[in-house]
Amino acid sequence: MKTAQAWRLGMGDMQILPGPRHRPPMKRPMWIIVLVSMVSVFLICAYIYPPQSSAACYMLSSRGCKAIISDWLPPAPTREYTDEEIASRAVFREILNAHLPPVQSENPKIAFMFLTPSSLPFEKLWDKFFQGHDGKFSVYVHASKDKPMHFSHHFANRDIRSDQVVWGKISMVDAEKRLLANALQDPSNQHFVLLSESCIPLYNFDYIYDYLINTNISFVDAFEDPGPHGNGRYSEHMLPEIEKKDFRKGAQWFTLKRQHAVIVLADNLYYSKFREYCKPGLEGHNCIADEHYLPTFFNLVDPGGIANWSVTHVDWSERKWHPKSYKAQDITYELLKNITSVDVSVHVTSDDKKLVQKWPCLWNGMQRPCYLFARKFLPESLDNLLHDFANYTTI
Repeated sequence: MKTAQAWRLGMGDMQILPGPRHRPPMKRPMWIIVLVSMVSVFLICAYIYPPQSSAACYMLSSRGCKAIISDWLPPAPTREYTDEEIASRAVFREILNAHLPPVQSENPKIAFMFLTPSSLPFEKLWDKFFQGHDGKFSVYVHASKDKPMHFSHHFANRDIRSDQVVWGKISMVDAEKRLLANALQDPSNQHFVLLSESCIPLYNFDYIYDYLINTNISFVDAFEDPGPHGNGRYSEHMLPEIEKKDFRKGAQWFTLKRQHAVIVLADNLYYSKFREYCKPGLEGHNCIADEHYLPTFFNLVDPGGIANWSVTHVDWSERKWHPKSYKAQDITYELLKNITSVDVSVHVTSDDKKLVQKWPCLWNGMQRPCYLFARKFLPESLDNLLHDFANYTTI
């Protein structure tokens, strides 16, 4: 009886309390939450205490226990990146992924960057090439020995502060970076071409302008050479940032789109490895920095963004330390047309196998001639080139 009274008293007490708050109905049924919780607990337990019998393993996966663990875990990197690598790659990724239009100015220009010891023997030819196209190009001259004498107004006051360049050493790369730094100051420059004093144009200006401005890649020569003049120059001191499998070789004569030019200047991590461990005579190898730095750098940071061949032709058929030089008597219409008809890139490894690597020269997915420029032409060939310029540059 007392119990009943107490119960009624309790009910009365409850009646004087404020009513329960209105709560919205749950968004998800309770059984989903319970199921997810059970599965999570199961997975955690299975990871901590993996099944010991093969029968239990194959109940969970047709490939066994090892497959279960590997399927659940994220793929492990081949190695752990250093702090410097993480920082550098973050900067490169941000630049490359920036949602910028491919052409940032109403009048995009090509920066022609000349790397020369002194005066340019083909300045008159280049002057003829540039005529009538003011506003579509810029000129920069890095003269490493003597101050050049200029005859063309296109080259007047276009010399940049220069320093000594020694073949095979990092000073060659320094000169390339110096040219890029000066050319990047003009926001209208959208493509950057590195040329030597022995380079000539193979087409008229309009053709080359269209070829470079309207492409979405940079033309950097890069291929894997397992021989003594390729991977044989690699130093293990470049580890961990640069592994031997990533080491590449290529001609130094590049063209870069603006984003690539920026990340080359931003790089110090990979550059410092080549500065210290890629030089003639190091560890018994003749590592040539300008032949390996940029090919390896782009193979690491943006391999899909380069063409893997250079648009500057050179003839290595003589198999010497330096390529074939063209004299005045060599200059014929047939020679120049033969060069411009090449539409397949060819590399030969330096090992005993002499493996020939070939791939088509693709421009925006279409096969086109590989070369826009050519070297090494001797100064004595200038008159012949001037005479034939209108003929051999006609499309």
